[in-house]
Amino acid sequence: MDITAIIYPVLSIGGIGLLFGIGLGIAAKKFAVPVDERVQGVKDSLPGANCGGCGFAGCEAFAKAVVSEEAKISGCPVCNQDQINTIAKIMGIEASSSEKYRAVVRCQGNHTNAKPKYDYSGIQSCHDAALVGGGNKVCGYGCLGFGSCYGVCVFDAITMVDGLPIINAEKCVGCGACKNTCPRSIITILPAYASYNVNCISKDKGKEVKAGCSVGCIGCGICQKQCEADAITIANNLAEIDIEKCTRCGKCEQKCPTKAISNLLNI
Repeated sequence: MDITAIIYPVLSIGGIGLLFGIGLGIAAKKFAVPVDERVQGVKDSLPGANCGGCGFAGCEAFAKAVVSEEAKISGCPVCNQDQINTIAKIMGIEASSSEKYRAVVRCQGNHTNAKPKYDYSGIQSCHDAALVGGGNKVCGYGCLGFGSCYGVCVFDAITMVDGLPIINAEKCVGCGACKNTCPRSIITILPAYASYNVNCISKDKGKEVKAGCSVGCIGCGICQKQCEADAITIANNLAEIDIEKCTRCGKCEQKCPTKAISNLLNI
């Protein structure tokens, strides 16, 4: 066998590969896009949760948005004040205070309080259950109880108790991941200082609400009449509390006939 028949092709292919490599290296340097070192600095200052609560795809995307001034330095809901101060120093601007938020479940329809419409035995997720006849609960607005919110919480702030998510206010950072995944939109994000809240989003009339849940808002208006601060309105058979007007007197909670109102600061 003529060994040169093997060596020459190998050397030729190797030489071509070397030339291509050198060419790509030169092109990479010539056309390289300058990277702002502040992006890495901001990214390193973030918690690294990649939760998406800032509205961007992850921490790196948020860091780029901060550097390009498309996002505020306080836009990360997970950052504490020290982290915000560090980012502000990197950006050469004055630090702003970060408003803390928390997720709130506006439903009390656990297995005890809410009536089932049928026995569901399909895929154990809220999204799949919602596709079967509108869900397995008589109430067409309430929690389906399969824990889709629990599955996306990277802060271990949610536990499932009797088919209802319970959110630990101390662990919750208000990133909104649970809110975004809930097919019933029963989770809302409120400022940490929010006090009294209506734990229901049903817009059904009182009789229909009672038929499906023992603790739902029936739109009776008693809470509105008790509120001296004019912080409560009734619209579409549902009470809503303006947290900015609320004086935390507690009369609405005390007088609600279905116990649909609770003090978030006690949870």
